[in-house]
Amino acid sequence: MDIFSKKKVAASVRTDEDFHDALKTDVEVIFLQNSDILNVNDQISDAHAAGKKVFIHMDFAEGIGKDRAGMNYIKLLGADGILTTKTGMVRTARDIGLLTVQRFFIVDSHSVDTAVESIKIAKPDIVEIMPGVVVKKIKEFAGKVDTPILAGGLIEFETEVDQALEAGATAVSTANKLLWDYK
Repeated sequence: MDIFSKKKVAASVRTDEDFHDALKTDVEVIFLQNSDILNVNDQISDAHAAGKKVFIHMDFAEGIGKDRAGMNYIKLLGADGILTTKTGMVRTARDIGLLTVQRFFIVDSHSVDTAVESIKIAKPDIVEIMPGVVVKKIKEFAGKVDTPILAGGLIEFETEVDQALEAGATAVSTANKLLWDYK
């Protein structure tokens, strides 16, 4: 996926302070974990003014419908894409032309099989495997799907970024500000 062609780290932000810090870094992609209908327009505008792509985590976006109208709204505001754990939302977002990141929490071998089936159905642009420090599972996914893989969750050190990328991840997302300028 070309959104990670230069920088391999995405900023995963939860607070206004983290968002403004991310705008000052070299990171090219920002994942907004806590947007709401009152601030999302400004966040998208500020991110784009800083030359960054912005994805809205729809599962946590307050006041924005989790339906076609809600996704049309954020598309109208200029969001580049969405993050979600929900297969139906991925399909709707793709239908209206938003980039999609589908998150999967891998807790056992059954969750791997379930995730692979969901990927085949929804066809997200990127899948995020969480926690991102499960290098063995990233390798397994890379061998089973043609979708770019994003490693996210619990990534705290440069070595973990490197390990995830070496295992087959296209990029990583992290809330650790010290890694936003890495890679």
